[in-house]
Amino acid sequence: MEPILQVQGVSKIYGNGIVANKNVHFSINAGEIHALMGENGAGKSTLMKVLFGMEKPDEGKIIVEGTQVDIHSPIDALKLGIGMVHQHFMLVPSLTVAENMILCDEPCKGPFISMSEAVAITEQTALKYHLPIDPRARISDLSVGMKQRVEIIKALYRHAKILILDEPTAVITPQESEELFVQLKKLREMGHTVIFISHKIREVKELCDRITIMRHGETVGSYDVDDLSEEDISGLMVGRRIAKKVDKKKAEPGKAILKVKGLYYGLSENRLLLDNVCFCVHAGEILGVAGVEGNGQRELVEIIAGLREAEKGFIYIENREVTGRTVRQIRDAGVSHIPQDRLTYGAATGSTIAENLISDCSGNKQFHNGILYSKKKISEYANKLISRFQIKCDSEDTPVAMLSGGNMQKVVVARELRSNQKLIIADQPTRGIDVGTANLIHKQLIELRDQGAAILLISADLGEVMALSDAIIVMYDSKIVAYLKDVPSLTDKQLGRYMLGVEQQTEEQIREVFDDE
Repeated sequence: MEPILQVQGVSKIYGNGIVANKNVHFSINAGEIHALMGENGAGKSTLMKVLFGMEKPDEGKIIVEGTQVDIHSPIDALKLGIGMVHQHFMLVPSLTVAENMILCDEPCKGPFISMSEAVAITEQTALKYHLPIDPRARISDLSVGMKQRVEIIKALYRHAKILILDEPTAVITPQESEELFVQLKKLREMGHTVIFISHKIREVKELCDRITIMRHGETVGSYDVDDLSEEDISGLMVGRRIAKKVDKKKAEPGKAILKVKGLYYGLSENRLLLDNVCFCVHAGEILGVAGVEGNGQRELVEIIAGLREAEKGFIYIENREVTGRTVRQIRDAGVSHIPQDRLTYGAATGSTIAENLISDCSGNKQFHNGILYSKKKISEYANKLISRFQIKCDSEDTPVAMLSGGNMQKVVVARELRSNQKLIIADQPTRGIDVGTANLIHKQLIELRDQGAAILLISADLGEVMALSDAIIVMYDSKIVAYLKDVPSLTDKQLGRYMLGVEQQTEEQIREVFDDE
């Protein structure tokens, strides 16, 4: 049987000489779920942009159902039956599900849009594909999992036979992931084909039929998933064996470094975004924060880091109040911050890698010859971090804007994970990061913990939270609903129940989270 999609010898070289794809070959059969995996900078995103018409290849062929095609835009891709669900959803939050469904394809009665028909279209499509959704619900009121469902329904409504999913489980709970997998298997049974991009090897093993692995812009090969172990896949991705388990000794917590007392945010809004949040993080401890995104984690982190002002409550670093202080003052108190939004807060994309790496410590004498900067000293410092964190680039003078998203993240993490920091706020530190670099970052966090740093870890990857954390707090509906100290005996399903609000601890059980020593 002829493959539904073939990529033959595709190459893409950007204007600065960076080879993103080099002679890429692979094929996908109709009615299969096909994984695409590789390190950051391996060329996955560029290849998908080529397939979806967002980039034009310099060489090679794309063949859809036996016919060679030219895909100049996403409209061309949709006409060929190729749809894509981006990791960062392309929805209008202020509109309803039905309104998002019909954008650019509005059903009309005379000169007016027929909203009743839009609702009917949404209901019919949702019913056909077993993806129930409320057509009249506003996107801003939906959970992340439901927003993802809207994106999938949108693509299917536009007759997508091949569905590209970019990191679809990165921001949803284990329960929502299980539900998504059920839905994707039903789509496969209906004859649809899915390209599944993920860094999570376990879920690829659970869901996918075949896998194509990319490394350094080229295809390593395509394999039946059942023929490879998790260790085989990670080894093929990075070219070496990766330790599967995080190796760490039992924590020895010291004094409280961070104290948060009675924190509120959103008092002037329709609902509280932080509701009487109290907790401590101790020296030599990693405290994980679990929760479905949108339950107050972002507001909490940004208030602690000085990016927002608390409306009520107090924050202390080593018993020194820092509530309402500037970002500079908080960093000077010994706080590092890996932000989840690397483009807004994490990196200056118009500046070079070296400039980003010294941006928070450029006044240090180690980078100067007298009153002038020393290019040599800055380059030596930057290249040490580039090597340590395996940042793929031409040189330390490469603009950050020219890096892949994962390599941008490596620049941010490299800058923030310096020694001698009292508190490290790690907000989604390995999002979009390949297994090899994630493993490296995990080791760095554990080493800093063992050196006495207090680490506040926020991650949508429950495997990461459970592997690294010495204790976990769970946030739901802007409150702490659980404080879990026995992490080794915890299962992801138990944690998921707290994250969904199905189960909550009593106030007495949670009170231990704030140790006012």
